Amino acid sequence: MVIPVHDVNPVRRTPWVTYALILANIVVFLRMPVAATSVTGDSSLAQLCHLQAFLEHWGAVPDELINNRPPRLVPTGHAAVGPNGAAGCLIGQPGYTKSPPLSVLTAMFLHGSWLHLLGNMLFLWIFGNNIEDRLGHVRHLLFYLASGYVAAYVFALAHPDSSDPLIGASGAIAGVLGAYLVLYPRVKVWVLVPFLFFIPLRLPAWVVLGLWFVLQAFYSAGYGVSAAGTVAYVAHVAGFVFGVLMALPLRANTVPPPDPRQAAVRRY
Repeated sequence: MVIPVHDVNPVRRTPWVTYALILANIVVFLRMPVAATSVTGDSSLAQLCHLQAFLEHWGAVPDELINNRPPRLVPTGHAAVGPNGAAGCLIGQPGYTKSPPLSVLTAMFLHGSWLHLLGNMLFLWIFGNNIEDRLGHVRHLLFYLASGYVAAYVFALAHPDSSDPLIGASGAIAGVLGAYLVLYPRVKVWVLVPFLFFIPLRLPAWVVLGLWFVLQAFYSAGYGVSAAGTVAYVAHVAGFVFGVLMALPLRANTVPPPDPRQAAVRRY
């Protein structure tokens, strides 16, 4: 797996939406119960129960999405010890009203660890600015959110009985990657290849993103990962395919914004 660090693809307008999305993801993560414990890796049962209740409240649960109904019993966020000495999290009726469709939106801004967050934000930072440059601010935001919704609901259709909360911006960002592959396949991307140490290489985007997609599809089919894996590879694949399909008409019909450097030359 290669790690992208920079693309040689300048933008013609400031990607305010991409910046805002990155900032929002970071701010939300800092307010999550997992922010402090993910650094040390140490957490008590009470902290785990609090996190479980938080994710159940704000995450997108496939069973709820498919049936379009809120949960009847959820973790309360409190730990308890049973008569036999077994410890666990208390379950009870939710003290809040949850909308399954709206939970997809809130889940896009939740992450399970610093590594999860920083990995997603790196991809959004590198590739999101050019998609926003091509689409414009409003259309980029709508496209990003639509990719996240498609990814979440496709994952729910593939796992309709799952009660595990789905969180993360990966599905939405996968849509950005799919669009980038269609619109800028030949753009060079600097990557780090882990081989004994990190080797810097400059590869075309179609190689970097094509390899990423192949790996996600491979993993989503159950190859190379355990059945108990916690990464929603199906959502990645769905978001990427959606991005490709949405970008295909743009490749032929949308003219990129004028390059300000060229405009300056014409004025002289």
